[in-house]
Amino acid sequence: MSDKHTVILQDRVGGGISMQRKFDSLSILALSVTLLASWEGLASTLSSSLLNGGPSSLVWGLLLSLTGTLAMAFSLAEMASICPIAGAQYHWTAMFAPPGIRPFITWMQGWATVFAWQSSTTSIFLLVAKQVQGLITINYPEYNPTQWQSTLLMWAFTAFSFAVNVWGIQILPLLQLFGGIFHVVFFIALSVPLILLAPRSTPEFVFKTVMSEGGWQSDGISWCIGMLTVTYCFLGFDGAVHMSEEVRNPAKVVPRIIVQSVVINGVLAFGFVLILLFFIGDVGAALDPASGFPSIAIFYQATGSAKAATAMQCGITAIGLMSSIGVVASVSRLTWAFARDGGLPFSKFFSQIDSRFHVPFRAIGLVCVVVVLLSLINIGSTTALNAILALSTCSLYISYLIPIILLVFRRFDKSGTQINWGPWTMRPWVGLVVNIYSIVFGLFIIVFTPFPSMLPVTAENMNYSGPVFVGMAILLVIDWFFGAKTRFKGPLKEQMQKVANA
Repeated sequence: MSDKHTVILQDRVGGGISMQRKFDSLSILALSVTLLASWEGLASTLSSSLLNGGPSSLVWGLLLSLTGTLAMAFSLAEMASICPIAGAQYHWTAMFAPPGIRPFITWMQGWATVFAWQSSTTSIFLLVAKQVQGLITINYPEYNPTQWQSTLLMWAFTAFSFAVNVWGIQILPLLQLFGGIFHVVFFIALSVPLILLAPRSTPEFVFKTVMSEGGWQSDGISWCIGMLTVTYCFLGFDGAVHMSEEVRNPAKVVPRIIVQSVVINGVLAFGFVLILLFFIGDVGAALDPASGFPSIAIFYQATGSAKAATAMQCGITAIGLMSSIGVVASVSRLTWAFARDGGLPFSKFFSQIDSRFHVPFRAIGLVCVVVVLLSLINIGSTTALNAILALSTCSLYISYLIPIILLVFRRFDKSGTQINWGPWTMRPWVGLVVNIYSIVFGLFIIVFTPFPSMLPVTAENMNYSGPVFVGMAILLVIDWFFGAKTRFKGPLKEQMQKVANA
């Protein structure tokens, strides 16, 4: 009943589930590259690093973030080669965790990953909606953007992504391929006008200037907080892993794609941040909230034309919308996998695959419905919504660190089962060094993630990531001891083996 393009899985919630392997190396690379969209993300969040850290944190912080992200990418790539499965991090946690804590840590890991990706998905839709409002503002200065309008825009973009992921699933690989091409073409198209038309900054400003406009007395702390902006733009490099069960020859292809997508985005992001800083023009104008986004202000200063700035920003917004399609695809597969293992409420319902389109229709719907529900919070309070979305960075890094830490312990465990490495692997001592560096870098990021970007702290500018994460962890622990402990056993070993060998 299956061929080289289809994998049939039997799960504990019952039924045969079929997923077509429709992605080849090029199309999954394009999806992964577009999903990250690092240089486009930097263009949209530039102001955060200009307030804290300044140009120095953007340039040198990006290089530091790139090395740490690459170390994590290499570490996860090895595990993806061992077991290329949609559940990714929580499956690998189940593989390497000691038996005594395996169900509990897998449960916590699975929910942390699902929560992180769901909040990241919502933040992408919110960012694209705000960009559209910024485009309207520059063309119609009398326009007064409101929160309910951005919520409606989020609904429209969510509906579009849902439609493509269900009814347009057969053209999704081709669509993502075009997205990957535009990711490079728009980089060139936007860079050339800035280089030719914008005033030039000095090398001292670009490489040495440290700014601390957020109120922090310590330039070092301000620099580290500013670096989080470029670090955030590399989040989501595990997106391709969650599509593993729809990729041909995943044990070889997916690990390579993880690393390649980080390298491609890192090179483009570094080039674009240099261009933005060398041709930023008036920094005060770039930080003006009235412009909507710093990128729009920079484009307008360079060209002197609202229409030209609109056209340039539309390229970034279009990639953001393409990225949202890939994110919905990736997160829905993660959600589906967790339901397949019995981790979600109503798991049997959400683990089903649509027999006509061969996609996890209900999981896709769940992801989009949660985005819509969270967007309703934006109508009442953007601060409340941002408090929930702040969960993404901390939770994603923790989801990366847990299996990497367990893998390091397994490397030194001579009494346990030996690791059956996949076809894509590093030399043992190289892998250990890379694992340790990725752990150090991840812990460094997690420490600074809860820091507020502005002082003094108010209800509006407070960073809620720490309290929200602690609250989520407490609720999960309570749920574990009052129900999940008896019903959740973790991924089936046989199931993971089937996927790895498919």
